Amino acid sequence: MENFATQNQENLNTEFRPRLDMTELQQSLEGVKTEIGKVIIGQESMIEHLLVALLSNGHVLIEGVPGVAKTITAKLLAKTVEVGFNRIQFTPDLMPSDILGTSIFNVKNSEFEFKKGPIFSSFILIDEINRSPAKTQAALFEVMEERQITMDGKQYEMQEPFLVVATQNPIEHEGTYRLPEAQLDRFLFKINVGYPNLSQEIEIIKNQHENKLEDKTDAVQKVITGAQLKNYQNLVKDVVVETQLLEYIAKIIVNTRENQFLYLGASPRASLALLTASKSFAAVRGRDFVTPEDIKEASYAVLRHRVMVSPEREMEGLTADEIIRQILEAIEIPR
Repeated sequence: MENFATQNQENLNTEFRPRLDMTELQQSLEGVKTEIGKVIIGQESMIEHLLVALLSNGHVLIEGVPGVAKTITAKLLAKTVEVGFNRIQFTPDLMPSDILGTSIFNVKNSEFEFKKGPIFSSFILIDEINRSPAKTQAALFEVMEERQITMDGKQYEMQEPFLVVATQNPIEHEGTYRLPEAQLDRFLFKINVGYPNLSQEIEIIKNQHENKLEDKTDAVQKVITGAQLKNYQNLVKDVVVETQLLEYIAKIIVNTRENQFLYLGASPRASLALLTASKSFAAVRGRDFVTPEDIKEASYAVLRHRVMVSPEREMEGLTADEIIRQILEAIEIPR
């Protein structure tokens, strides 16, 4: 009888054993959170979404007022991953060649040589992306979507992993340019960053008072190598998604196109982004399968910049997030 019970328990353990081993991935991501937490107080949602984007190999747009740690968080994340990092400050006079690079005539061999711009790195931080005109922003289309640039008829591949994190200020409109919808669609996530609460504000002040380091990033150590990150990204692709959850994603996207409060719904690219992000949310939480909660969690950041609220509803104060919430509440959750 005892042998039967033991054998039965072994069968149960085998049956519920995870198909994918997420242990190393989870430990590495916890290490990244710990390192960033040495400097950043609060903003757990932004950090988690950045980690999800990292696993999804997708670009991120962070929107928030000045001083809420958008830029420093992106810089700290880049420092925890052992890959190349470049920061580009967008300004109204920035030209496409200042980002992509340009051909320089070499007098020695009488030939033009391509001098690569700052976009040629693994982790790119673009500060105030809405500060540059459409021509400069359009220079990012090919590199963000296809991870390559074409210059003088020759293609230059970007090194993997390749991640663009862009920031913008939603309040100040003087000297800014609205990002075109086609470019917004290239971002996997749009993360809205708010103010910290009272206890977090107190902790931030204490941390600054007690921290004697001139450069806060000096306290942060590398946790993940580029090769490890690539392996984690490949592992996430194998996360299980049941058929009814694929249908759930499709229903969410189609509902945005049929919603009376939305002037523009989400495209099939949004469906693929929601699928990828849901897998990464599951992996971050140590699971090798997606749940409806993962999809709902990812929906806001995936959809808020891909849908347009009708002018009438926008004048009434209705936001994209509120409409997305209504859509998620209206669709039956598969179990």
